[in-house]
Amino acid sequence: MLLLRAAGCRRAAAPASAAAWLRGAAPRGLPAAALRRRAALPAAAGAQQVTSFQGLAVRSLSTSSPHDHPEHGRLVYKGNLAKAVLGVKFFSYSTSIFNLFMMPYIMFKTGIGFESLFIQAAFYGLIGFFTFVTPVTLHVLTKGYVIRLYYKDEMDTYTAITYNAILAEKATVFHQKDVKIPDITKMFTTFYAKTKSMLVNPTLFPNPQDYNHLMGYDKSFYFNLEEENEASERK
Repeated sequence: MLLLRAAGCRRAAAPASAAAWLRGAAPRGLPAAALRRRAALPAAAGAQQVTSFQGLAVRSLSTSSPHDHPEHGRLVYKGNLAKAVLGVKFFSYSTSIFNLFMMPYIMFKTGIGFESLFIQAAFYGLIGFFTFVTPVTLHVLTKGYVIRLYYKDEMDTYTAITYNAILAEKATVFHQKDVKIPDITKMFTTFYAKTKSMLVNPTLFPNPQDYNHLMGYDKSFYFNLEEENEASERK
């Protein structure tokens, strides 16, 4: 019983000692509740700073667009066969280089260089076709394939990114008035930018209005009635 009473006295004395410590640590005129509120202020300020930083990061991410180019303008089109075109041309070039290095070995190893003139011409023609004609043909067919197309609203100009002969990106800048639509539908040409043929897929434009403006479909058609009447009278 005496032990239980001593333990109860110790439990009752602990809150009293804690309260006395708070009263002793508090400055004059400031209660313990004010100290608690003052201690909680730095934590609240830190939480507000974290929230403000998060809001700033969200605003910066929402305002910056990955589709804008500082020089070319706004991205309006992106081709989905860019990697395929690059891979096919790279494979063709690598095959041509391999044939050039292997041709002397094949000639001296098989003895074709010492055969008749007809066999030599056929051999050189076959090797030359796969070495030179195939890469040149692929380049001619795919040189107008547009990888990306940018547009500048203030200048009404486009920048088409294509692959050149050495598989590097090439930028072609042209005005909307330079766009000409071929009279006859061609397989590897959607429009002409001045004299260069360009190939795009109309369904890959995120905004159909960008395609209509590129092709000039948004322009109003003007018919001169006087010229129509003169042409009908001449007939």
